[in-house]
Amino acid sequence: MERFDLYTADRQRTGRTLERGERTPEGFYRLVIHVCIFDSKGRMLIQQRQPFKASWSNLWDVSVGGQAVTGDTSRTAAEREVREELGLAIDLADTRPVLTLYWNHGFDDYYVLTKDVDLKTLTLQPEEVQAVRWAEKDEIMRMIDGGEFIPYEKGLIELLFSRRTNRNAQTRKDWTSPAK
Repeated sequence: MERFDLYTADRQRTGRTLERGERTPEGFYRLVIHVCIFDSKGRMLIQQRQPFKASWSNLWDVSVGGQAVTGDTSRTAAEREVREELGLAIDLADTRPVLTLYWNHGFDDYYVLTKDVDLKTLTLQPEEVQAVRWAEKDEIMRMIDGGEFIPYEKGLIELLFSRRTNRNAQTRKDWTSPAK
């Protein structure tokens, strides 16, 4: 039985927990993570969810996603989920999420990393993942349109691909004001 910590709106643990399947009580929040793994060619590793999953069955998704279990930090949850779903060990000790999305019942931290992975070396979690492959941004956009990919906002996918190489909010590199 998996249990999840409940948080305040300011991301402080409350000491209360929730069992998988229970509804998040009003005024409390859960922590979710996503990890987007890119290769040196700029393609994202995507996974196809199992057909028996209760939500988004058979659809393709970003590399990894899941909930932080009781005691997890965002980083340890991301490392654990990558290890569980793909059989891949990653170290996020010096890595922060590139963005956090706030939703009605929680926080969703997105990690982006570049790692060339031989797909044949991955060990897919049979309860979660039926297949993996590399995909370019335009292909993911077409898959969203075709109903083959979880229907993320396309702007989010654009942002994740952008954050792969640019971790700043600005596009200019010189940090000076434009001449008037």
